[in-house]
Amino acid sequence: MTATARLDRALDVLKTRHRLRQLAPRHGLDFASNDYLGLAGSDLMRQAAQDALARNVPLGSGGSRLLRGNHPEHERLEAEAAAFFGAEAALFMGGGFQANQAIFSTLPAAGDLILHDELVHASAHEGMRLGRAQTLAFPHNDVSAARQVLADWQASNNGQVWIAVESVYSMEGDLASLTELAAFARSENAVLVVDEAHATGVFGAQGQGLAHGLDAEVLTLHTCGKGLGVSGGLICGPKPMIDTLINRARPFIFATAPSPFDAALVRAAIKALQESHALTIHARDLMAHAHSEAQRLGGLGGFHSQIMPVIIGADEPTMRRAEQLQELGFDVRGIRPPTVPRGTSRLRVSITGNVTNDDITALFQAIANQQTDTQ
Repeated sequence: MTATARLDRALDVLKTRHRLRQLAPRHGLDFASNDYLGLAGSDLMRQAAQDALARNVPLGSGGSRLLRGNHPEHERLEAEAAAFFGAEAALFMGGGFQANQAIFSTLPAAGDLILHDELVHASAHEGMRLGRAQTLAFPHNDVSAARQVLADWQASNNGQVWIAVESVYSMEGDLASLTELAAFARSENAVLVVDEAHATGVFGAQGQGLAHGLDAEVLTLHTCGKGLGVSGGLICGPKPMIDTLINRARPFIFATAPSPFDAALVRAAIKALQESHALTIHARDLMAHAHSEAQRLGGLGGFHSQIMPVIIGADEPTMRRAEQLQELGFDVRGIRPPTVPRGTSRLRVSITGNVTNDDITALFQAIANQQTDTQ
């Protein structure tokens, strides 16, 4: 069998199991993206782009940051991001995936332990796979279980501990117990690594995320392609950690630097959050309305954030319901294994800054109608 034939057969299996993934165009109201503040296509960002062009900010970097790819826009963004997110230093990466790869493959050393929530991002797992530290998972959002897992490990090990969590989980939409985790980290002299990808711009006093102000040694990741509406990732933390990444992280050293133009746009997004609470308040108002309407119209509850998973269970009915909603003009996507655990396929409803309260009400009425039709 040729390699092409083997791949064709594997794709046919995915299709039979309703797990074949295909690129689909944008269509209908945005209940699928991570553009939580509606910045990606906003007048604010268009103006920022025009201003950057007027300042002759280049569209491309031309090389690695350690060669000629470094630009004043990168450095300005990093200084401003460190101040905004309350860190000693920051490093701008090409994306959140590369940033997590860099963190977990570089900073924990051989003999260390990365103790991670079982539902952390795939990018964190990829970084752990490439790194030298031991890795152990604990049950989702169970800090007591994490303590026990660590105690068992410490019975025969004594390395540095790194605790890896998300502040808002990308598929569950629930929040980490960061205050309890910070206390746990302090008690163990551990580093708390918090992926703020889905919290940045939405949570925190000015959208700085949920880890802002924690009393612990904290390293945070703020992706720039979700709430901030652009692309890239910002690693924020103690300066020695940032300097180590600059010197040792392969995803940083051997990658072409992010666009200085993108850095200028991220600066504009952070400035908008600093100057006004309106964006964050609006996102939270939409979120509150969505939680209320989901309960009122469909009896759906237990939501904690702008990410609202509607669990269906099996793959085929999940994708069928997503298609029905798309035909009605609601861009809702079905999520299947391996992205989520087997038997928990779901509609991932994302409340973005690109919809209105009326749009949200209409969506949950449509979801309620689906539930009625299947009873």
